[in-house]
Amino acid sequence: MTEKELITVLIDKYTDLQRIKKANNNVENEELEYQIRATTAKLSSMEVNVEDLTL
Repeated sequence: MTEKELITVLIDKYTDLQRIKKANNNVENEELEYQIRATTAKLSSMEVNVEDLTL
């Protein structure tokens, strides 16, 4: 898998997690928040800014 492919997969995962969070009416969910933070960290390490992707 190339770096661009990995970034695409991570962006897809991040946006999926954001949609789940929104569908959950922003009810606190520790596991969901952890997954979002972990995915954000991975994308940040690849110099991808997720601010524009956050719902």
